[in-house]
Amino acid sequence: MRYDEQDRESKNVEDRRGQGGGFGLPGGIQIPMGGGRGGFSLTTMLIIGALMLFFGFNPLDLLRGGAPDMSGMPQMPRVEPGPQASPRSPFEIPGLPGQQVQNKNTDEMKRFVSRVLADTEDVWSRVFKGFGRKYEEPPLVLFSGRTQTACGPGMSAMGPFYCPLDRKVYIDLVFYEELRRRFQAPGDFAQAYVVAHEIGHHVQTLLGIADKVQQMKQRLPERQANQVQVRMELQADCLSGVWANLNHQLKNRLQPGDIEEGLNAAAQIGDDMIQRKTQGHVVPDAFTHGTSQQRVRWFRRGFETGQMQSCDTFNSNDP
Repeated sequence: MRYDEQDRESKNVEDRRGQGGGFGLPGGIQIPMGGGRGGFSLTTMLIIGALMLFFGFNPLDLLRGGAPDMSGMPQMPRVEPGPQASPRSPFEIPGLPGQQVQNKNTDEMKRFVSRVLADTEDVWSRVFKGFGRKYEEPPLVLFSGRTQTACGPGMSAMGPFYCPLDRKVYIDLVFYEELRRRFQAPGDFAQAYVVAHEIGHHVQTLLGIADKVQQMKQRLPERQANQVQVRMELQADCLSGVWANLNHQLKNRLQPGDIEEGLNAAAQIGDDMIQRKTQGHVVPDAFTHGTSQQRVRWFRRGFETGQMQSCDTFNSNDP
């Protein structure tokens, strides 16, 4: 991606690294971050499962059965595209509570995500203005190991996430090393895609889609509720593709190979791929974000169209 020292950094970055999270298990037990052979320990997986349930995700629902009734789902606003641009070791995770991770590499990474966040602000502000709305810029919280959120405790093992209750994006920059090393998804645009996906959830919140989805999930059987959640995640992938398209039109950010990095990242962090890498086999019952194929398809659709209305995952017969 094309960034230099003149590019704006967002003022909405909150740096909590090295502060610790102020939470733990009863009796002061620390949350384990890794287990044998490079995967999460059983205890960690149980904790993650409990957190998923807390956030409204059921990791044991089956992703099959009839398509849920999506009536009442808000439609994506129709906006016109902007002007065209000119042609052209997992067991030794740094940042655990009590550790300081402030060095040249992490400071440079902070500048990078701050610039990506600034680009999301510029693009989505224009898009929202196009249909008569004001875009609310979300804070991005950098943390190490664990942190408090309005949605409950957050930890590195969860990966980057968005909390709709405080409307903040949370990320431990260690995730990018995991993305590069464990999931073979290197590159600056792969890192930007991760931020753009979480900002996609913020856009869903501002448009009322997140509330609609939550209400719908409460009315549906667990199996169908999980299907809706997968569609929610795939829409955020599509919105990240829309952002990449419009951002390039506005600022000529993309370089050769960038979109391939994004597509590779989408593929590498599909539910099926993650399960295969972390536990050696795939359990479709536990899917929450979509398969690699689905994530790639929806990111590509958003990027190729550059239009929010192309991201209607909820009424698609083939999510």
